[in-house]
Parts: sequence; structure tokens; C-alpha cells
Amino acid sequence: MHVQVVLNEQVPNLGHPGDVVRVRAGYARNYLLPRGLAVEANPRNLHEFEHKKRMALAKREALRNQAASVKEKLEAVRLVLTARTGDEGKLFGSITNLDLERALREQGFEVDRRRIALVEPIKQLGEYAVAVRLMPEVEATLKFTVVAA
Repeated sequence: MHVQVVLNEQVPNLGHPGDVVRVRAGYARNYLLPRGLAVEANPRNLHEFEHKKRMALAKREALRNQAASVKEKLEAVRLVLTARTGDEGKLFGSITNLDLERALREQGFEVDRRRIALVEPIKQLGEYAVAVRLMPEVEATLKFTVVAA
């Protein structure tokens, strides 16, 4: 005998949250339901899940709009980082994503350093552009200049 359940969490080899799946009654009764991995697929639970899904989509869309506005502001900013240099414009030390995070914080932006995609530390004077991942689908380009102190 099989029953239909709505998954609350991802279950390996079964489905993702929100999927309505058909499983054996014992599997649902003894494993999925007691652990909160799924709920019975009755009209009330389906309606409740659809409501949660709409709310999550609205929240995600609001976050995407907020990230898009931050992207516009970030791309308008030009940072100037100063560093001590030696011969031929080589830096003593390097410019890392932590330095970029601090410079952005001074400008009023709260960006986590792990979101700044600096492939390798900068060790030369010059102008650079680096990607900042605000959300998986929103990425800004931060332009900055490294000058001698």
C-alpha cells in the first residue's frame, strides 16, 4: 500500500522540499513522518505548503531587488587603496579580500569578505576589477585602484 506525502526537507533518492511523492505506508509512518521530513499530502497540508512557497518566493524577490540596488551602488564606487611599495611598483605584502572588505565598510557597505571573488592577492600597483557575489544570481563588479603610500 502506498501513500502520498509532501516533503519538508530534501531526502536522498526521493525528492526535494515541496515535492509530492508516493511512498510505502510503512516508510512514511516509521521514518518520514516521525522525523518531520514529510507531512501527509492532504488538501490542508498542500494548501499550507503552497502558502509557504509563495511567501518564500516573495521574500527571495525582495532580497533580489535589494541586492540589485546594492549592486548599482557598488558599481558606482571607486575605491583607492594605499600600500607601501618597493622597487618596480611591487607591494610589501598584498591586498586581499579582507582589505577590500574594510575599505567597503568605510564607504558604508556591509559585504562579507567571502563574497568578494579575489582569485589571488594583489601584489602590484594598478587598477583592478573584482566580482562581488551579492546573491547567486546577482553579481557586482567592484573597481579599485592600488596606489603607493
